[in-house]
Amino acid sequence: MTEVKDLIIIGSGPAGYTAGLYAGRAMLNPTLFAGFASGGQLMLTSDIENFPGYPEGIAGPEMMLELRAQATRFGCDIIDKNVDSVDISERPFKINVGKEVHLAKSLIITTGAEAIWLDAINENIHKGRGISTCATCDGAFFRDKEVIVIGGGDSAMEEATFLTRFCSKVTIVHRREGLRSSQIMTNRARENPKIAWKLNFSIKEWLGSEGNFEGALLVNTGTGVEEKLACDGAFIAIGHKPMTSFLGSQLETDESGYLLWKENTMTSVPGVFAGGDVVDTRYRQAITAASMGCMAAIDVEKWLEDNRH
Repeated sequence: MTEVKDLIIIGSGPAGYTAGLYAGRAMLNPTLFAGFASGGQLMLTSDIENFPGYPEGIAGPEMMLELRAQATRFGCDIIDKNVDSVDISERPFKINVGKEVHLAKSLIITTGAEAIWLDAINENIHKGRGISTCATCDGAFFRDKEVIVIGGGDSAMEEATFLTRFCSKVTIVHRREGLRSSQIMTNRARENPKIAWKLNFSIKEWLGSEGNFEGALLVNTGTGVEEKLACDGAFIAIGHKPMTSFLGSQLETDESGYLLWKENTMTSVPGVFAGGDVVDTRYRQAITAASMGCMAAIDVEKWLEDNRH
């Protein structure tokens, strides 16, 4: 007979590993499915300087290995496989991993959200090494440098305005003349003397060799004329998408697919909890993801105590 686990965690990164750490210390013997690409978005972050406890900073992949080791130390069983689907229509919940079916009394979902990338030429070799999707995370690395921000919505305006605190010049690149951003965010960017504009342009190719980012090859979306734009870094701000497709439509989400909390960190299905960027549309920081993983694990422990039968 298949063992019914008290808790299965789906997803790694700061939220998943912290949930595993807390659940392990609570003697819940959790299993965590980290995915084939374990570690989340921080695996693409070269340096993290704003996570408490690392005064000299730490590389993203190194931090994820440390969090993983800490969760493992307290009995969290971590498996580097993707979850294909789940059935949460009844308990115990069924978690389908390849040909295996795992059963659990409770779930924590920490699959995160992935930034939407441009897929321009050479993008992969510059991810995390010149190209970022988080100004809050990486803006300070470009002090007194020139950068570009790609996007035309509120996120792009906010990122560009934030980057002017550090950068000598910020150029907003958008494929259309019109912007999708709210008027107040647009005005704030328009009035900032450090912000320049390249409207009706898209990115065709990122320039420079691996480890040596040099800028972008732009294409005018009206005329097709190409031009090079030299810069020290680029920030893509065209949105994120939560990693929730494996859930089908079994849990309530917002219009963008982010999971909704109903009671503390519990979702619309009792016994299913969530934390990190899969629910967070505002902060998207390692420290906030870790805190949500902690919260979810504590909520699970209390829920299991109240629902023993």
